[in-house]
Amino acid sequence: MSKTNLSFTVLKSRDFRLLLFTRMFSLSALQAQAVIIGWQIYTMTKDPLLLGLTGLAEAVPAIACALIAGHIVDISRPQRVYLYCLLGLTLNTLILFLIGGGFVPLSTHQFLWLAYAAIFMSGFARAFIMPSSFSLLAQIVARKDIPSASAWMSSGFQAASIISPAVAGIIYGGYGALAAWLMPMSLMAAAAFMMFFIKAAPYQRPSQVRESAIKSIKEGWAFILRTPVLLGAMALDMLAVLFGGAIALLPAYATEILHVGSEGLGALRGAPAAGAVIMALILAVRPMKTIPVTRLLWVVTGFGVSMIGFGLSTVFWLSIVFLVLSGVFDSVSMVIRQTLMQLMTPDHMRGRVSSVNSMFIISSNEIGAFESGALAKLMGLVPSVVIGGVGTLAVAGGAALLSPEMRKTVIYPDQADMPKDKKEAA
Repeated sequence: MSKTNLSFTVLKSRDFRLLLFTRMFSLSALQAQAVIIGWQIYTMTKDPLLLGLTGLAEAVPAIACALIAGHIVDISRPQRVYLYCLLGLTLNTLILFLIGGGFVPLSTHQFLWLAYAAIFMSGFARAFIMPSSFSLLAQIVARKDIPSASAWMSSGFQAASIISPAVAGIIYGGYGALAAWLMPMSLMAAAAFMMFFIKAAPYQRPSQVRESAIKSIKEGWAFILRTPVLLGAMALDMLAVLFGGAIALLPAYATEILHVGSEGLGALRGAPAAGAVIMALILAVRPMKTIPVTRLLWVVTGFGVSMIGFGLSTVFWLSIVFLVLSGVFDSVSMVIRQTLMQLMTPDHMRGRVSSVNSMFIISSNEIGAFESGALAKLMGLVPSVVIGGVGTLAVAGGAALLSPEMRKTVIYPDQADMPKDKKEAA
């Protein structure tokens, strides 16, 4: 099969297109929420630590529930779990719409408590949404099309991350909070509606004997621990973004460093995704035929350098350039990790493996947001971002020295239909 056919065949699937747009709409809603709630919290308090606490409030329930979420997905219908998550997020967005849109008069203290409670509930849903969507993809896409499907899903994610933050910032700046909150409310409801029309192939577990939750979770961890390439890729991404992520501080940067307001904040939030979507589309049209895992080390290094450049920049357009570059490197990392997971994970473990991966991702993004906010509180905005970028470079260097498996392993996506033991040997 030609490279072009491999790239576009997956888009002929109605169910894949529905899943792609469902994810785009739901992620657009969440990205818009992040811009709006971050701007409202910072304008009320002027405290970067409280921006970091938004990440912690989402991370705690997401990490706490991740392992049991993977078990539940593996013994349930992933489509049904995904639908319940979207319905819960729709209700949660409605709550944020009511309190953030000014329908209920609240003091700053009351608003913060309710906002963090809503973010906490969003984290609970997120624990289930990642493994359920990961498992659902494998039920509607042929294994040979997984690399292309992963790249298209990444493209959709990044497109949502470009458009929705910018639009949310423009709407907020031009029409106020009420109009801005209408955007995520509508998008999340539309995503939940589309889920009703996806028809996934039924999946039969290889054993009719249902394992206990503890045994099931241990089995998932055991698989990851004896697959060092997967474990290394997850850990590398987690530590790199934990130290190098600066997204949570963008409202403060827009106000204190770049002086660009809510409209500029939307552009800053969308800039990493602008670079990411360009790279993801390239990888979707021209999927990687070979994946040397050392490529992850190089893209993490590039990500760290981009974060250092952003931290030192005081010019708006230059800051945008560095954020775009960070998105380019992050996109390559995301596509490689998702392809590795899809090709190396047995069908009956997809939920559990994805839930472990979600723990790594949430730890890096949301706890990284808290780390950035706390460091900014102690040392200032610019030092916190620069030190984080240097930490990312140290992580890449450490992984290169300490992980011979990552230096040696090369994955061949075209071998996706081989028996699992032969594929892993290759």
